[in-house]
Amino acid sequence: MSASAPRRFRLAFRPRLLDALKGYGRETFFADLTSGVTVAFVALPLAMAFAIASGARPEQGIVTSIVAGVLISVLGGSRVQIGGPAGAFVGLLYAIAVKYGVANLLIATMMAGVLLFAMGALRMGTLIRFVPVSIVIGFTSGIAVIIAFSQLRDFLGIQVDRMPSNFFSQLSVIYHALPTTNSIAVVIGALGLFVIAVWPSSHEHRPGNWRYVTAKMPANIVVLVASAAAVWFFHLPVETLGSRFGGLPRGLPPPQFPHFDWSTVQYVLAPAISIALLGAIESLLCARVADSYISDRHDPNQELMAQGVANFAAPLFGGIAATGTIARTMTNVRGGAKTPVAGVVHSLTLFLVVLVLAPLAEFIPLAALSAILLCVAYNMMEWREFRALPNYSWFYRAIVLATFTLTVVFDLTVAVEVGLVMSSLFFIYRISSITKVEPIELPAGRERLADGRRVAAWRVFGSLFFGSVTKLEMLLDPGTSPPDVLILDMHQVINFDTTGLDALESLYKHLAKRGARLILVDPNEQPLSLLKRSGLLAQIGEDHVIATIDEALAAAEK
Repeated sequence: MSASAPRRFRLAFRPRLLDALKGYGRETFFADLTSGVTVAFVALPLAMAFAIASGARPEQGIVTSIVAGVLISVLGGSRVQIGGPAGAFVGLLYAIAVKYGVANLLIATMMAGVLLFAMGALRMGTLIRFVPVSIVIGFTSGIAVIIAFSQLRDFLGIQVDRMPSNFFSQLSVIYHALPTTNSIAVVIGALGLFVIAVWPSSHEHRPGNWRYVTAKMPANIVVLVASAAAVWFFHLPVETLGSRFGGLPRGLPPPQFPHFDWSTVQYVLAPAISIALLGAIESLLCARVADSYISDRHDPNQELMAQGVANFAAPLFGGIAATGTIARTMTNVRGGAKTPVAGVVHSLTLFLVVLVLAPLAEFIPLAALSAILLCVAYNMMEWREFRALPNYSWFYRAIVLATFTLTVVFDLTVAVEVGLVMSSLFFIYRISSITKVEPIELPAGRERLADGRRVAAWRVFGSLFFGSVTKLEMLLDPGTSPPDVLILDMHQVINFDTTGLDALESLYKHLAKRGARLILVDPNEQPLSLLKRSGLLAQIGEDHVIATIDEALAAAEK
């Protein structure tokens, strides 16, 4: 192939599982097995709760954890990432389900899967890191508030047919329905919160301590089992999975393409893009957090392709959007998982649990599930970051608060769009503020040439681009008489764009009209390259590009 031939696209698809299986042994399998089983019991209540909060049925969350979970583990670019339905999707998916229906929600998820795979195939994984942390903090905290308010209906046991997706409408509905509060549901929810708060965590206690034994059973499972037993034994008059959804089916449904209506599916492209972007951000952030604990480095592009396959496949079984989940991934890490096999074990364990225990799920009170999600919302809220806001610039505070408010009041898509625009504008402002054009004090007697012509020198510092060219344009003030020789020291110019180039060309022409000269001192590689490619260097003259101020003053005498 000749050197000038165009480079062909090459799909780099290599799951981490292939490398992990090299030298795989009994000890590693036992570590993956115990961790995967533990994660499954953490994932079970969360999967159901997230599905219900997203406007879907509880079994759709479990199907997502099984199908998407195993695909993300088998095909992903991380050794310990656990995939499944996530709290980050709740507000977005619920709004789509309410507006377009669950069938079109599944179509949007499949479209998002195609986009995610394309992002990974085109090696765009590193671009996701360009989303500023201020935006991530803002929308994550906003999602936490959305989750919390969406759970008040079941926590209080109030009688509402369907919660609206709009935040203020939710407040209004909850307020008017308060007289229908079910005190028994409130007690169940409050006790659930208490148990989750005081239940010990396994990573906080060493073997040999009795609390270590109890901590091996996740608090969420304890809440579900205890509350379901109480409802069954005492015949408590509260809403349960069985009364609202008719219980859980055993096993997986047969795969089928979701039914959709072309009159509405055309409108779900924008929601599909939102699902894809949010899934990419969440999964790669989760993988980065996990890397810091296991001293590893994930492949972001492979991870995105795995997320794409998972989000395309899960809706075929009725599943909803999936991504990497921090709570389950960190449980996997703390459980001692070594390879993606732990994620496969997690999905298989969920499948077996559904086969055996599905009929018992009908007694689970929705108030207990709401208590679990309220704890998730509390943990998602970036309390520490909000307390630290006074320590940061007003730019940072404005982006965090604007993204947070827009996520809660409007939706995630608007919040991220506005946050990115604000971040870009503030970045432009910051960069332009550090760009300076300052006069250089010449040695005594060098302000004029031997023939009496005036000389002036200026130093340009920073980036000369569309946001800062006004600082160079001040040298074009028609109210002042320009010097006969103007020296611009450009050694500290990092780069400039075509707008900066246009401003420099205007300065050159302004001087040339008056018979004055422009001398450039030591421009860096990027500005010099642009000067050459644009032809401006040829106009100014290559002999007018000098290495030092002293040499420029000497050249001015010629």
